Amino acid sequence: MIKFTKDFLLGAATAAHQVEGNNTNSDCWAMEHMEHTSYAEPSLDAVDHYHRYEEDIQLMADAGLNAYRFSLEWARIEPSEGQFDEEAIEHYRDVIRCCKKHGIEPVVTLHHFSSPVWLIGKGGWEAESTVDDFARYTRYVMEKLGDELRCVCTINEANMGLQIAAIAERYKRQMMVQMEKMQAAGDKDDADGTVQVGINLQKMMADQKAAAEENKKVFGVENVANFTSMRSADGDLLVMKAHQAAKAVIRELAPHIRVGLTLSLHDMQVTEAGGEPFAGKEWEDEFTHYLPYIQDDDFLGVQNYTRSLFGPNGGLPYPEGAEMTQMNYEFYPQALEHVIRRVAEDFKGDLIVTENGVAIADDSRRIAFIAEALAGVKNCIDDGIPVKGYFHWSLIDNFEWQKGYSMTFGLISVDRTTQTRTPKESLSFLGSFR
Repeated sequence: MIKFTKDFLLGAATAAHQVEGNNTNSDCWAMEHMEHTSYAEPSLDAVDHYHRYEEDIQLMADAGLNAYRFSLEWARIEPSEGQFDEEAIEHYRDVIRCCKKHGIEPVVTLHHFSSPVWLIGKGGWEAESTVDDFARYTRYVMEKLGDELRCVCTINEANMGLQIAAIAERYKRQMMVQMEKMQAAGDKDDADGTVQVGINLQKMMADQKAAAEENKKVFGVENVANFTSMRSADGDLLVMKAHQAAKAVIRELAPHIRVGLTLSLHDMQVTEAGGEPFAGKEWEDEFTHYLPYIQDDDFLGVQNYTRSLFGPNGGLPYPEGAEMTQMNYEFYPQALEHVIRRVAEDFKGDLIVTENGVAIADDSRRIAFIAEALAGVKNCIDDGIPVKGYFHWSLIDNFEWQKGYSMTFGLISVDRTTQTRTPKESLSFLGSFR
């Protein structure tokens, strides 16, 4: 069986908003409770990791894992602009020390999608002021916790906004085609059944206006620029500026800390002739155009779940009969090795797999996914690629953002009525690689 060296970080990952519960000062919490919400359900107590973190860390240690990647919640630490919560930062100190007590290396992410409500009211992730705001938050965290940490991710999936914008643009084009067909047919009123997502176009347009009014009430702005909103080119650059500002603070106050960010990356595969330009453009958008901003980072966090296929007209559907996950991704663990090798062609620092996993009910398939993915990681290491760690997503079944609790990514299941934890076989299987 494959075994990794003792210094290899083998662990699991979570994000604060998805597991802690009652993150009431965050934009995600606010959006979950809006009348015109796109969330399937609110997070509420989540899996109460805020109070049960020691139990969860103990389960990791018992399984043989030696590292835990988790995020600090900005909205807890700085609930009002410039006002910091001492109790919140001490909570995270307790989590870090709990990790160390159990032989677990804490790898902290400063921002994992959720932001304080006050930040969004200032323009969010399209406002230049966010760069200084993020640097101020980072400074506070480093002054308080810098001595406790050795590895920090500044921003999770810094490229996510561009990915969402690309998906939204493709969807918008499909909608326009359908609208044109309806108008040509003289059908101006009944929009039902004309788009392959079963929506009422007229109601959607009406809801957009109502949602803008509700945004003004909740955030003070009509157009909300959350981290996972559709991002402009200027917003994309702003995220890189925020990363660089945070990195400068960390290197000033805690130069012993290794710092980087994480990117969401797909295995771009050309499966039909003529797809090369489309695959190349996707990789440029997803990865290579960030290189000037991350080349001096100590590491890059690689996050991969599946592959993307391309042909002469652009993106292709998954092969007929492909195994699909709950997230409607193709079950394709081989993608991780391909992505690591592709990234290593241009990024010459250390690589850490900060997320890789599968949303699936059958844990035996999760075990198979882990086995294939880690075999790929070992192949890369054997070929001299500096992969320093692997964090499975996720430690525990949790709140999958707008999809709510329906996606089961975890190595541990939870009865949310009692918050009882039940480790899956995949947890000990992952630990057996050490």
